[in-house]
Amino acid sequence: MDPTPLTIRYFAGARAAAGRSEEVTAAGRSLDELTVELAQRHGDRLASVLRVASFLVNGITCHDRQAPLPGGATIDVLPPFAGG
Repeated sequence: MDPTPLTIRYFAGARAAAGRSEEVTAAGRSLDELTVELAQRHGDRLASVLRVASFLVNGITCHDRQAPLPGGATIDVLPPFAGG
């Protein structure tokens, strides 16, 4: 397990719900585990966004939410966007 922290970047409604655009957290867990932690840390408003958000791990769409996230990764939280 790589001890290098993860960088979480929030966009649009996720940024508003988290009250920040970025944060750093410890590595060593899956995306599902990370989203539970983030929801507990930031509350119900972010939890609602996380349930419908898409996630990029180092710029690539995450399809396996149970896979361990690599240390040093950047996780982008992308809520559904309206418009076109």
